[in-house]
Amino acid sequence: MKKHSARVAPLSACNSPVLTLTKVEGEERPRDGPAPAEAPAGAAGPEAGRGGRPCCRCSGPRLRKLGWGLAVALGVCASWAGATQLAKRTFRTFDAPFTLAWFASSWNCLFFPLYYAGLACRAPERPSVQQRYRECCRFFGGNGLTLKVFFTKAAPFGVLWTLTNYLYLHAIKKINTTDASVLFCCNKAFVFLLSWIVLRDRFMGVRIVAAILAIAGIVMMTYADGFHSHSVIGIALVVGSASMSALYKVLFKLLLGSAKFGEAALFLSVLGVFNLLFVSCVPVVLYFTRIEYWSPFSTIPWGSLCGFSVLLLTFNVVLNFGIAVTYPTLMSLGIVLSVPVNAVVDHYTTNIVFNGVRVIAIVIIGLGFLLLLLPEEWDVWLVKLLTRLKVRKKEEPAEGGGDLGSGPQNRRRARPSFAR
Repeated sequence: MKKHSARVAPLSACNSPVLTLTKVEGEERPRDGPAPAEAPAGAAGPEAGRGGRPCCRCSGPRLRKLGWGLAVALGVCASWAGATQLAKRTFRTFDAPFTLAWFASSWNCLFFPLYYAGLACRAPERPSVQQRYRECCRFFGGNGLTLKVFFTKAAPFGVLWTLTNYLYLHAIKKINTTDASVLFCCNKAFVFLLSWIVLRDRFMGVRIVAAILAIAGIVMMTYADGFHSHSVIGIALVVGSASMSALYKVLFKLLLGSAKFGEAALFLSVLGVFNLLFVSCVPVVLYFTRIEYWSPFSTIPWGSLCGFSVLLLTFNVVLNFGIAVTYPTLMSLGIVLSVPVNAVVDHYTTNIVFNGVRVIAIVIIGLGFLLLLLPEEWDVWLVKLLTRLKVRKKEEPAEGGGDLGSGPQNRRRARPSFAR
């Protein structure tokens, strides 16, 4: 059974995605077979390379995977943008970001049941729930999911998950969804920096440039609104949320390593249980201290709360398990696509001003995000591509010259052209 790094990315492509970045988000997954152009030179002659059938055989699965990637990217984009917009709308009548984060995080308990339901539909021999649960519990160690493991390995990630969601939702109250979504994309830059320092991942200059672009975009986004206190606080909250998300992913890789699909589903369900058992007291305290107060209970927008929770659950499901059908990079592109979607919605529903500084900041952060999606061997692939292009250019004139000089008469006709 194939393994992959559990890209348990709270509110992420963003980022979980998002959740594609270094080894934290799925690069331990076994690579696909070599492309037709990467086959050994002696494996086939030049005439075999011209045939169309081998290329069709190799391109079929890849095209299917690209098709799934497009569908998954659209799903990530729609669920992430929809959840962000619905959260903004919910705060019009329900000014309680922590309670909303707690309510949505409680739905994580459904991860393992959804995984088992999908496994039961696909597997010819359906394993029992207890058997699958015991197999997935091996992820936590030889003794399984004990009380000590719950508090030492699951509880810290539950706290980081809650902080990530709360800071992001609280920021949406103060700034528009476009700025919030694009700033949260900086979490990939923070993941790279932490992975480089803590996990000793490979140094890549292009990712350092991407991190610098992300930081520059944050500064320009703050400048776009004139450094108003309301805007600065909102931007600081989003950056804090992105930092918590990055810390979550790096610590997961450092302490737990990689996980199979069932193990990742069980881990996320455990986070939901932790949220219900130990975080439920916080919304109660906030209510009675009137920090987050809603009354009467009949006015609570249950439709918006449940809709936001469903969209957020869908986003995390697609982001964590979409790797089974497509490439992680295509999944992360869905997070980038959510930025223009939020921008269009904000343009028609709010009084956002897309001045030059804001547009440049969005473009810079988006460019940095795309640079972070480059694989580690991108420079090697680029050199190979340029080398093949040069070889093809040399072969084309050689073949054309051979056809012109195939006979004595053609050689005589060809001489004046060379004399010129």
